[in-house]
Amino acid sequence: MTLSVQEQFGQIDIYVFDQILRGNIAAPMRVLDAGCGYGRNLVHLMREGCEVFALDADAEGVEHVRRLSASLATGLPPGNFQVGPIEHMPFPDGFADVVICNAVLHFARDEAHFHAMLSELWRVLRPGGMLFCRLGSRIGMDFEPVRGHVFIVGDGSQWFLVDEEMLLSLTDEMDAVLVDPLKTTIVQDFRCMTTWVLRKRRD
Repeated sequence: MTLSVQEQFGQIDIYVFDQILRGNIAAPMRVLDAGCGYGRNLVHLMREGCEVFALDADAEGVEHVRRLSASLATGLPPGNFQVGPIEHMPFPDGFADVVICNAVLHFARDEAHFHAMLSELWRVLRPGGMLFCRLGSRIGMDFEPVRGHVFIVGDGSQWFLVDEEMLLSLTDEMDAVLVDPLKTTIVQDFRCMTTWVLRKRRD
């Protein structure tokens, strides 16, 4: 039976889809979705045979991902999907070929929390692996400042927003290689979402 595009890919983020199309995320890679939510970016990866792991602070979301895995008969153990914070992940150093962190980092409470999450994402990525981040930014729009890097976005909520200078500086500090130039989507009068994709240098 031929699956529809919707069935094959689910509600996947278009920029994650782009990395899949270019062969940067493919079976049999070990892929960790940090801040997985309800698994919107994992349907295709599970179908294709990636070794998927996922973590989220929301137990309901993680349970949904477990059920998704079972429904697709992936054979992945339920323990691959864990509840917990990104800043304290229960995975060893150099664990994953690909780490996805989609629409999560802008919920950092402050700069220390942001750096703690980013440090863990980088720690669990193997040398030569790829970190995919999509996060709120100030690239292309102005926002009302609250404190530090925290700003009020279009719906009135407070987000931790990066800018181009910060992302490029962090790339240098991590001795990382940009897989792509920074790409930002501006959602009218609401938010800017930037895609930041890094390759970890091999030892």
